[in-house]
Amino acid sequence: MELEIKLKEQGKISRLTNKTFNFPKELGSGFYSANYFLKSNKIVRENAPGHIVTMQWFQRTDNAMLCGVDEAIAILHEFAIHPENLTIEALNDGDIIQANEPVLKVTGHYEDFGFLESVIDGVLARRTSVATNVKDVLDVAGDTPVFSMADRQDDYLTQVGDGYATYVAGITKVSTDAQGLWWGGKGMGTMPHALIQIAGGDVCKASDMYLKTFPNEKVTALIDYHNNVVRDALILARHLGEKLNAIRVDTSKSLIDHYFDDKDTSGFDPHGVCKELIFALREALNKEGFNYVKIVVSSSFTKEKIKEWKRLNVPVDLFGVGTSFVNNMTCGFTGDLVMLDGKGEAKEGRANYSNPKLKKVNYPIY
Repeated sequence: MELEIKLKEQGKISRLTNKTFNFPKELGSGFYSANYFLKSNKIVRENAPGHIVTMQWFQRTDNAMLCGVDEAIAILHEFAIHPENLTIEALNDGDIIQANEPVLKVTGHYEDFGFLESVIDGVLARRTSVATNVKDVLDVAGDTPVFSMADRQDDYLTQVGDGYATYVAGITKVSTDAQGLWWGGKGMGTMPHALIQIAGGDVCKASDMYLKTFPNEKVTALIDYHNNVVRDALILARHLGEKLNAIRVDTSKSLIDHYFDDKDTSGFDPHGVCKELIFALREALNKEGFNYVKIVVSSSFTKEKIKEWKRLNVPVDLFGVGTSFVNNMTCGFTGDLVMLDGKGEAKEGRANYSNPKLKKVNYPIY
């Protein structure tokens, strides 16, 4: 797997292959296919077999980042009947696509692959939506790194594919090994709120325990446990010195940090991780010589909020993003039959759209 990724990065292979994906065997039985596709397959096989059709997939969002094509091709090669007889034309994962642009075309006997239509719809929709969401965040984050915390925002079974889509869009900092499975990455992170709770609410004690177990690592500590970020960050920095790498501010949107208890907040919204708190935190750390301590922020960060913070030069070293990556399905795909036995045949409003960027995919691709 690691060799495959290295070769792909060097341009020596063009696609991930069937060997990458751990597909459930039930895909081949139709367990995950919409029932009416299964019925149509049976009807065609029994009443109108042998017709050559072309199916094309597209979506309706401009400037989207395509992902899931390699997976869709692997599904076809693994589970279609006589996949060697299919003609597959496709774009590549990571391509920027526009609304109504065909990204995948499959030509062959309908009864050999038609039952996989909705499965491929879902793969392309999920992976492209995640990749596009990540791309949009990275576009506004600029030179500030972004960490994917999307593992906690959806069913665990989505982590592997979402992690790959995140990687395609440009993020290699992820929180679980599952997110890095298809591209050879590993999860990263240090301290959750739970560790501080077990230490009786003492972030210094929690950090000492962390260092005792992982003596060769510096600490990145959550600092909002007592909702007093500036005070506790200074206490921890004085305690750890250069063993402190970074602090993460994760204040809930329902809370106002105690830093503002004696301050006028009438000119801004002080709830959650607000920019005024981060400016104050950076100033306080620098004043005591802790300018080397990085600031990580998380909790409900969106591309709009990150764009605004970047415009205002809020001193952030790493953005942690989760919900807006995976709970925002922006690119829904549709598969349509558009050719029948070499002639155009499609429902009104659809046609066999030309796309010179489509490239024929050889079989097999392992």
